Amino acid sequence: MPRPRSRHAVRAALAALVPLALVGAVTGPAQAAPETAWPAPVPVVSHVETTDPVVFITIDDGWFHDPAAAKLLLERRVPASLFLLPGAYSYDAEYFRTLLDHGPSRVENHTVNHPDLTTLDAAGQEAEFCGARDQHLARFGDGPRLLRPPYGTYDATTLTAARACGAKAVVTWTHDLTTWGQWTPPTPELKAGDIILLHFNETLEQDLERALDLAGKAGLRPAPLREYVPE
Repeated sequence: MPRPRSRHAVRAALAALVPLALVGAVTGPAQAAPETAWPAPVPVVSHVETTDPVVFITIDDGWFHDPAAAKLLLERRVPASLFLLPGAYSYDAEYFRTLLDHGPSRVENHTVNHPDLTTLDAAGQEAEFCGARDQHLARFGDGPRLLRPPYGTYDATTLTAARACGAKAVVTWTHDLTTWGQWTPPTPELKAGDIILLHFNETLEQDLERALDLAGKAGLRPAPLREYVPE
């Protein structure tokens, strides 16, 4: 049996440990920081790594509805990726519905209002992406899987917000072959996997002819971009 002094020492030690035990019971062990609520970022694609002899035709915005350009896309069976703005088809959706229903083109995401995404926070970017996705799906029954940032500008938030709104990649371009006014873009030597940027403007028919001619001379054919971008 321990001596009185020893019992006193034991009681003192236990008294000192009780508050520490209570603190441990309240706080528990250190927890890892919770995972972010955003999904993993999507990749950025400006060129597709492939050995297939293919190039990718992408056409932005959608403001100018040229029947000759639509005829060329349909007759040549060009699998173009149409990065459309909802406002650009709101007054004439049939133009694009014809391209989707009778040709291999597909509608993709170019935001609702064409902003500089780097000026928007996560909620603002998600509103742009999800809003365009929902309007495309409601109007055409074809939900976009690729996202093109306006002006080609984006930030880290873009890559996670894009995933949150169903995109599997942010797509920029290898060559911009759009003619603007008196300015004609330089003539590149196309390579397999190149992504060509065009716009729905007054020169789209000529720009398409030029792009298809350059592809043909390089031994390349247009292919559907969506099928070459991995999940």
